Amino acid sequence: EFAKRPYIDCILPSVIDPDMAPPGKHVMSCFVQYAPYELNGGWTDAKREAFGDAVVDTLSEYIPNLKDIILHRQVLTPVDIEQQIGISQGNIFHGELSLSQLFFLRPAPGYAKYRTPIKGYYQCGSGTHPGGGIMGAPGQLAAFEMLKDGV
Repeated sequence: EFAKRPYIDCILPSVIDPDMAPPGKHVMSCFVQYAPYELNGGWTDAKREAFGDAVVDTLSEYIPNLKDIILHRQVLTPVDIEQQIGISQGNIFHGELSLSQLFFLRPAPGYAKYRTPIKGYYQCGSGTHPGGGIMGAPGQLAAFEMLKDGV
């Protein structure tokens, strides 16, 4: 089903922008990289909440009073992300970061180096090398290729 101790990336944007939360409070956003798209019986409200509980339980090992200070939480599954944002299978990396979709095979064979079959039309973003999670790198690398081409 899903990991009981998931791998979690967290950010607290209200540390940088205090206007995001009331005084003395913070906003924390957590991302579970390996959340399954499909579960036996599908994602139900109960499974969504159990998944959220697994995240909070894991974080509580490092933040002991976390459960007591949460005022609100929203749990989005890959299915929710797909439905609300339109990202295929809720994968923010625009495709799995698997061997068949890395390096010169990303986003697909024949489309590496940020070029497309249309001359002067380039691509970047999570769907291109090196993939999502490395902010700005695909855009910078695409710009380097454009400079090489004299664009």
